[in-house]
Amino acid sequence: MKVSLKWLSELVDVPADLKELCDRLDLTGTGVEGVDTVGQALDRVVTAQVVSMEPHPDSDHMQVCMVDVGTHHQDEDGRPVPLQVVCGAQNFKAGDHIVTALEGAVLPGDFKIKKSKKRGVVSYGMNCSASELGLNSDHEGIMILPDDAPIGVPFAEYQGLADTVLDLEITPNRPDCLSMAGMAREVGAMYRVPVTYPLHELQEDASLDSVESQVSVNIADSGRCRRYTARVIDDVKVGPSPQWLAERITAAGARPVNNVVDVTNYILFLFGQPLHAFDFHTVAGSDGRADVSVRPATEGEELTTLDGEKRRLTPDMTVIAASGRAVALAGVMGGLDTEISEGTTKVLLEAATFDRSHTSRTSRNLGLISESSLRYERTVDDNPIADYAAMAAALIAEVTGGSVAPGMVDVWPERTVAPELRMRMERFRRMIGAPISIEEAADILERLDCQVSQTEEGVLTVVPPTCRPDLAREIDLYEEVLRLWGMDRVQPSLPASPGRVGSRTPAQLLRDKVNTALRATGLNETVTYSLADVADMQRLRMQGEGWGAPVELLNPMSADQGAMRQTLMGGLLRSVAYNQNHGVPNVQLYEVGTVFAAREGSKRPRERQKVAGVLAGCMAEASWNASACAFDFFDAKGAVEALLRELAVAKVRFRALDADAAPHLQPGRAAEVLAGGTVLGWVGELHPLAVAAFDAQLAVAAFELDLAALSSASRPAREYRDVPVFPEVSIDVAFVVNEDVTHERLEQCLSSAGGKLLDGVRLFDVYRDERRLGAGRKSMAYALTYRAADRTLTSEEVEKAHARLVKKVCGATGAEVRA
Repeated sequence: MKVSLKWLSELVDVPADLKELCDRLDLTGTGVEGVDTVGQALDRVVTAQVVSMEPHPDSDHMQVCMVDVGTHHQDEDGRPVPLQVVCGAQNFKAGDHIVTALEGAVLPGDFKIKKSKKRGVVSYGMNCSASELGLNSDHEGIMILPDDAPIGVPFAEYQGLADTVLDLEITPNRPDCLSMAGMAREVGAMYRVPVTYPLHELQEDASLDSVESQVSVNIADSGRCRRYTARVIDDVKVGPSPQWLAERITAAGARPVNNVVDVTNYILFLFGQPLHAFDFHTVAGSDGRADVSVRPATEGEELTTLDGEKRRLTPDMTVIAASGRAVALAGVMGGLDTEISEGTTKVLLEAATFDRSHTSRTSRNLGLISESSLRYERTVDDNPIADYAAMAAALIAEVTGGSVAPGMVDVWPERTVAPELRMRMERFRRMIGAPISIEEAADILERLDCQVSQTEEGVLTVVPPTCRPDLAREIDLYEEVLRLWGMDRVQPSLPASPGRVGSRTPAQLLRDKVNTALRATGLNETVTYSLADVADMQRLRMQGEGWGAPVELLNPMSADQGAMRQTLMGGLLRSVAYNQNHGVPNVQLYEVGTVFAAREGSKRPRERQKVAGVLAGCMAEASWNASACAFDFFDAKGAVEALLRELAVAKVRFRALDADAAPHLQPGRAAEVLAGGTVLGWVGELHPLAVAAFDAQLAVAAFELDLAALSSASRPAREYRDVPVFPEVSIDVAFVVNEDVTHERLEQCLSSAGGKLLDGVRLFDVYRDERRLGAGRKSMAYALTYRAADRTLTSEEVEKAHARLVKKVCGATGAEVRA
């Protein structure tokens, strides 16, 4: 929600200290995501006066103008002198006050003003039209200012365009704050200052036919539409909006369209009430009446919306129908063939409120999110609709020169009634821990438009406004009073807990060890969203029974957050892509979080704690003595081994995964992580198609492990081994084996055959040569260490043990000892 402080200050006194205001908004639950200073875009654009005009020597339509821009152009002695500007417009003369963009200015559309030659004559700036300044105007040619306009003043300052716009994060439970009036009420309550709402008196033209004789409204399902009103404005002339209206629409982040549509948007941004204007003649039947129906769409019904897209509808969607056909998607967007155009002379104005769930599903399923749908899916109050419709009709008549037909069609099958709540002050103070008086609480609630009375000692009876559906319980009133009184004013205190000693749970201790180990390997912890796109698993190539069914949301906030995540990898890959796209090529991240999967026959999903990491790019940039080395499978494997070593996990092994078992990983660079017979997770290089699907750059090494399995496999302490006292004996041996014999297999055979005397096994070479070893054969060389804990081994003991080991390994694997 964008809030213009210039507009807001017309409704309520806004503090001069912008930082203090932003901090206070944050403390009261309205996050300030950004602050934009409007008018900076017109830097170096000033008011000016034309001193003289001469015909261009080499053009029949351009003029060489000398323009007085005040102190913005001076001679060597610092005296103001006119600026030479070559201009092709014909609608101005010497002595006119105009607007000139100086060299270095950047106009809307990223149009940069530079010193240039126009047919041999140098121009040091540009005389501007209203459209070139980004203003809504139907005038062509140079913008002419009044004769009393000052010279050399920044145009944004002269025009009153300077403004500060706050970009606010409005939580879903506060639909009342999605409007200027709602934010004015919030600021008024914060600073205890009065709020003024603008009024436009409606004057109906009694000479016109009544609205009831021209329009009928039928609501087929009151569960989809709580209230629908219709007004008619005749004899309108559609055109550009007046400057004040265009400025309001622009400050709110929208684009001015025409005077009728801009009024509907003005009311939407001012009061949070979406409106829609139809061209009356396009919705009226052959008898000249508009028979409007609010009904479910029929299966396969089609509607071309205002954005030009033809959309196929389903019965779950609500439409506004006239003359038997759908003319608008209720609460989302109007239809293209009934829009307000330059030829419109009569307007049917709709003001209504639609069911939040149907609106949300329609918006998400069609991928069509509008300012109206954002408000309807958070709930729009049905009680003040008639007042807003009257104000909109009055404004449309004012800016179009039209007349408002008498009366209004108002179908209101179900009215919202606010609950009556009791606020017990003694209970409130005990729960909050702050000495807030009953008078202070009543004052805060009244400033939020609550009806407050005291019917018994120490108890307030409160009826909240119907625009606050979040105030439904007594505890909601507690929160409301506290956040505006100031949560920062509550003195912190520790709860009484005699005889209790706090300690960390095993799960917390495990997580600390995981964080310590992974940070030590160079990875940085991150946190990503628990909500994910339903298509993420397909993009990651993680599909099949092993991953479970997704937990889809019935009412997602956005299309790309429609399900609970089934893996941490989607969020991590998005973080990799974000960093790479912003000039950070080397990314090493890990996350500990929960993943979800649906359980058949149960409403609650299965939740599992996972730890996952990604490594993209290089550990370090190339330097004079070392080249950059890209991360690969072994880097991710090393991070996993460091983690398992810190957790004292025993019997760790890595089992190769083929393409069918792990389609999300590169074939030949994928492994399953095991502790004995327990699967802990996987490690490998992500498949190029999966990486590309998230707009990340190759290659990305990754891992994902199950925390519950890690907890079961980890040990509280490592087994102690004393420093060796007796010397070791080292022997190197090379085995020639078939290609399908893995290092894991050989290592298991060596450890088993070596007995107690074999102290260490290390692979140090793998050699292939078809001519010397044969096709499909390889040589694997090992360094074997023999040692006894209680004595020095003799050569005979070692030779005997080694011969027995070689014999057993060759027999078990079909190996030959390479000479």
